[in-house]
Amino acid sequence: MDIKNAKILVTGSSGTIGNYLCEKLMDLGADVTGVDIKKNIWNYQIDERTIYLDLRDQNLLKKLPVKFDMVIHLAANARVFNLVKNPDLARDNFLMIYNVLEHIRKNDMNRIIFSSSREVYGNTDYIIHSEDEAYVRHCESSYTATKIAGEAMIHSYNQCYDMDFIITRFSNVYGKYDYSDRVIPLFILKAVSNEDITVFGRDKILDFTYIEDTVSGIINSIVYFESAKNEVYNIATQKGASIEKVAKNILELTNSGSKLYFGENRLGEVCKFVADINKAKALIDYNPEYSLFDGLKKTIEWYLPKLKEYKKSLISQGIVL
Repeated sequence: MDIKNAKILVTGSSGTIGNYLCEKLMDLGADVTGVDIKKNIWNYQIDERTIYLDLRDQNLLKKLPVKFDMVIHLAANARVFNLVKNPDLARDNFLMIYNVLEHIRKNDMNRIIFSSSREVYGNTDYIIHSEDEAYVRHCESSYTATKIAGEAMIHSYNQCYDMDFIITRFSNVYGKYDYSDRVIPLFILKAVSNEDITVFGRDKILDFTYIEDTVSGIINSIVYFESAKNEVYNIATQKGASIEKVAKNILELTNSGSKLYFGENRLGEVCKFVADINKAKALIDYNPEYSLFDGLKKTIEWYLPKLKEYKKSLISQGIVL
């Protein structure tokens, strides 16, 4: 699919991945429209292209334009442990994917890219996972359930309504445009402040993906959509790292005197995952470029001048530091 002049709707356009994706699509000449419930604080050009509405309310989707070449659905409540504490956030994810699919169906659009997660693989005896290894019985959390259900809904719309799709499964995306309490930005804030850092799960091994590589996977999914459609792709690095290693790299890169402490894995979280990305390499020419160390270095460079603003944002969200 030719991105230049393509009309693309991106839900969750104010989020970490959504904002960066919109920037890249605009650079490539796409006609981008964003949808979000939250104001875009990162890019005024995207803010001007964003329709602000609640995707949980099906009636409000009538305000959206109806002629798009593709819809990229990123919008979701995405913090796993938050959904464990408050399952209503999972209900919201179900509503959003259903309403978006119905909007596409009712308006005779037929292409969607859906952002799923490595959480769908659950906790198993394996570390490296290929795309055919996701099972309902390994569903660890309500967040995971929303991604499995979203994938199932998309498959059903393909079968019943000829809606073409690509499902991308992301893994621990990090980088700029993130004022949440995810592990990496929170560790950076604490490291620069020389505050103690608690690592939940010393034996946890995960596949951390720098945002540039994540977005390149989405871009390639668009470019190769017609030849690669109706499939699922892992978008990660195929390299695992412990949370302890992530923390130590951040301490090294920030010359921090923070001390590390270790707690138990939190309920609902997948503890060991490395993506098999051979399918994505073969069918959408996906080739991640950033090592963990290099990605963390670029991430820290972005956060350093924004740490006061980031901390203020966390406090305003009621997050206890």
